[in-house]
Amino acid sequence: MAVMKPDLIPRETPHSHPGHILAASAHRDPYPYYASLVAGPALVFDAPRKLWIASSAASVKAVLANPACHVRPPAEPVPNALVGSAAGEVFGHLVRMNEGVRHDAPKLALRRFLAGVDLGRVQTRTEALAAMQAEKAGQGPLRGAALSRWAFEVPVMAVADMLGFAEDELPQVARWMADFVACLSPVSTPAQLAASAGAASALLARFAELVRDANANPGSALARLQHEAAQVGWHDANALLANAVGLLSQTYEATAGLIGNGIVALAMQPALLQAMGREPGQLLQMVNEVSRFDPSIHNTRRFVAEATQAAGVSLQAGDVALLVLAAAGRDPLCNARPDEFLLDRVDRDVPGFGHGAHQCPGQALACEIAAAAIRALLVSGRLQAVSSFSWHYRPSMNARIPVFVD
Repeated sequence: MAVMKPDLIPRETPHSHPGHILAASAHRDPYPYYASLVAGPALVFDAPRKLWIASSAASVKAVLANPACHVRPPAEPVPNALVGSAAGEVFGHLVRMNEGVRHDAPKLALRRFLAGVDLGRVQTRTEALAAMQAEKAGQGPLRGAALSRWAFEVPVMAVADMLGFAEDELPQVARWMADFVACLSPVSTPAQLAASAGAASALLARFAELVRDANANPGSALARLQHEAAQVGWHDANALLANAVGLLSQTYEATAGLIGNGIVALAMQPALLQAMGREPGQLLQMVNEVSRFDPSIHNTRRFVAEATQAAGVSLQAGDVALLVLAAAGRDPLCNARPDEFLLDRVDRDVPGFGHGAHQCPGQALACEIAAAAIRALLVSGRLQAVSSFSWHYRPSMNARIPVFVD
């Protein structure tokens, strides 16, 4: 069983396109709209939103590879609302938010660290944590708000566990992370910004304690991270702590969305649900395809620092490009038969995990955690009623995260 062709327009879905590109990630079915973008010009200017939109795989990769296209506006490396806070301190050090030399050595250290993670142990621990959190919600199928909360908590707990937090600390880490990521929205309220700063302070302080403990335990994950940092000449202790927090923050929404979209795939495709029930060992393959077919991050931005050309279009300093990663994954020149769900897809290209210098080094870890979490529910029978689940999508300009409802 290799091919799954779902109903691409879910039940109760309107047949209209999203109103605009920033509404697409939360639309029930944005993919016909994305296909129309891919079929059009390489870059198209959205005047109301002042964005250049790149949607084909070639144009997305061209912008990602262009050194003049930065992750942050050159004049605002840290969002103004965060400057001077602990959340801003974390943000300013994040490898994924920096360019050039400041980016290279830390990125190499993190890539080496993540490449050395024991994924087998992560799988085992994630399944155990997923089962434990599901049990707290009671017996029977896990659904509705409890399922949505579980999808956020489990991946953060799994990474925190990997980094050395004690099991009884993990729920608190998940709460801190929920508060911290609220500051990353451009419409965060003053209360959310204050809570985020408090969470960032608490996480930095706790990671500092764990790093001190790691010095006496050379086999620990944080000791390995420190070793990799020293090997590449990355000696900024504050930046290392901030990027440890960053590992958790990247996990929080992106992996929750990957888990949620995996559950949606099972709900929409009865044959896939039956196949995974027979062979739960194939769930990693399923999640890998979900990350292409219906990814958790639909777009990202790049800020043009100096005049350049990308995909044959002249861009000027101050321009902003919106890279529609989810559209690129459905580009037929990127993946053959793009609208089919193929477990054994050959040469799968997943633009949602980035490209070039900003390729996400945590792809294997994220997919392993998502597969293990879903496996824990599937083998326990808690997804037996998944075909009857209902959901909408969390309001977001870039993330696709199902909100399951009772």
